[in-house]
Amino acid sequence: MNERRKMERFTLQLLARVSVRGEDQDQPAIEILTKNVSAGGAFIHTPGPLSVGTQLNIEVLLPIGEIKKVKGEMAFIKVSGSVIRTDEKGMAISFDEDYQILPLE
Repeated sequence: MNERRKMERFTLQLLARVSVRGEDQDQPAIEILTKNVSAGGAFIHTPGPLSVGTQLNIEVLLPIGEIKKVKGEMAFIKVSGSVIRTDEKGMAISFDEDYQILPLE
């Protein structure tokens, strides 16, 4: 099978909060773990993947480490995206181009 990914993927289990874009605001976001992450997307473990094409808002909790421009020890990345593939273990999400990296207060 040929590798079709354009960006390198990293095996990272990060806490992510996922909500369906445009849904009722009373619907809580679900907290799940990523399996792997790249600049263009992520695979997220979930027992009930959403339908392909579902538009999402995603917040990924990120340990800061060596990023010097962000104060504190943790930050989160806010990004939107859509489900592009599902299987029995979870769903692949393609990120939109706009994102924010914010310190966790």
